[in-house]
Amino acid sequence: MAYVTIPKDLSKVKNKVAFNLTKRQLICIGIGAAVGIPFYFLTRGVLGNSNAATVMVLLMLPAFLFAMYEKDGMHLEDVLLHVIRVRWLRPPIRKYETENLYEEGVMPIGRKED
Repeated sequence: MAYVTIPKDLSKVKNKVAFNLTKRQLICIGIGAAVGIPFYFLTRGVLGNSNAATVMVLLMLPAFLFAMYEKDGMHLEDVLLHVIRVRWLRPPIRKYETENLYEEGVMPIGRKED
């Protein structure tokens, strides 16, 4: 008898469209191919086959990373957005500040001055 494992959390199951890839992955890989392949054919006469292929791979790499990278349920753009917020947009050290009512001369309610 054949057994099929069923995941407990069905929200993590992704719909595969073609070639066991999701729609997002197919779109990103298509964008990478649309940028890289014409670049290779247009520059292989000038740069040579090896150099043109190397630059083509470097041009296609970001599209493949956006398609395939996923950590803790977040895609690459979500992870990059969080890193940018933490590193540059938010202050690195948050100050803990309190109001000292005794220095201002205001007494808290229910307290009597000695």
